[in-house]
Amino acid sequence: MKLFSNTITTLEKGLNYSSLKQKVISQNIANEATPGYKAKDVSFKETLQTAVNQGIPAYRTDSRHYEFNISEPSNKGVVTRKNVSFNENGNSVDIDNEMADLATNQIYYNALTERISGKFSSLQNVIRGGK
Repeated sequence: MKLFSNTITTLEKGLNYSSLKQKVISQNIANEATPGYKAKDVSFKETLQTAVNQGIPAYRTDSRHYEFNISEPSNKGVVTRKNVSFNENGNSVDIDNEMADLATNQIYYNALTERISGKFSSLQNVIRGGK
């Protein structure tokens, strides 16, 4: 028996993605002055692959859609931006880009938390009998 709807499960996956994105952005900002550090990012394709591997079904309706493998991705969606250098010391962190990504991720996270809070409020209302 499933306790929560697919909506709550999907929102949970979105929160997991946002949390991973926050960690990667924080690492990039912390290593802004580290010589030779290559900035990282979270790949949507890899994150989607992980979700599919955890039991969320996917059906390809077009040959251009991503193919889904059963194997677990090794890096859990985190990819390194290679062949990019913004500083003379080989560092590829663009602090302006990272700060913009941080703000975007915060808005995304807030939207997800508002939505999941609304779902739990609805469940609470049902448990109380609509009172």
